[in-house]
Amino acid sequence: MEDLELMPYIFWSFLGLFIIVFFLSGIRIIKEWERAPILRLGRYIGLKGPGIIYVIPLIDRIPNKISLRIQTISFSSEQTLTKDNVPVNVDAVMYVKVIDPEKAILNIENYYQASLWAAQTTLREVIGRIELQELLSHREMVGQELRKIIDEKTEEWGIKVISVEVKDVIIPQILQDAMSRQAQAERERQARITLAKAEWQAAELMLKAAQLYEENKTALLLRWMNMIYEIGQQPGTNTLIFVPTNIPEAGPSINILGVKGLEELSKDNKKSNT
Repeated sequence: MEDLELMPYIFWSFLGLFIIVFFLSGIRIIKEWERAPILRLGRYIGLKGPGIIYVIPLIDRIPNKISLRIQTISFSSEQTLTKDNVPVNVDAVMYVKVIDPEKAILNIENYYQASLWAAQTTLREVIGRIELQELLSHREMVGQELRKIIDEKTEEWGIKVISVEVKDVIIPQILQDAMSRQAQAERERQARITLAKAEWQAAELMLKAAQLYEENKTALLLRWMNMIYEIGQQPGTNTLIFVPTNIPEAGPSINILGVKGLEELSKDNKKSNT
């Protein structure tokens, strides 16, 4: 009898607990960088968050949360032909941000996947309009062009493309070898040009020196004496110096002194060698 009398109390206790849990299940916590779109009986009524929000159970629904932070999307194009018919594989990364959560939830089913596909198709289009050399040497310009075109496509979805960067450009191995040989040939050409310029400059300076010696015989005689002196200073015990007889004349007094000095230097060297 007592158990039968307690049954109503137990029933109402469980019912009350169920009702409390049911209503408490509508409490949600939204992070600072998130927004929660609310659908009430299938109709969009607005965004909620951040912080603690409440959705009516069985009536309100949150399809998915929208992040307002910058997101990175990696994409690539495999075996795409450039303008000069070179197959390349290009890897790139795109930085996007949701600036209009309502458009991102109402105008597109999955804005992340749609942005990825838009980036891939745009990358193929841009690669087909440029040559390989431009793609390799002007990556920043290619990234700016990609950002502009992709941003125009994603604007209706409430997505802002901040920047696009080309990470890597992979070309066939045969073409890499050809480019390496071309670069080596270019370096050799530059080296030969540099050597030819150096020889030309040396010849020009030697010609100017010859003209100076022709105008000033004293300078030429001093140069001869300096050369012979440098040869005599070289290390070695068996040094034999041959003095040419056609030493340029710089004047009677200087020539006599110069010839006598050279003859004495030659005699001293011969004595020391014997």
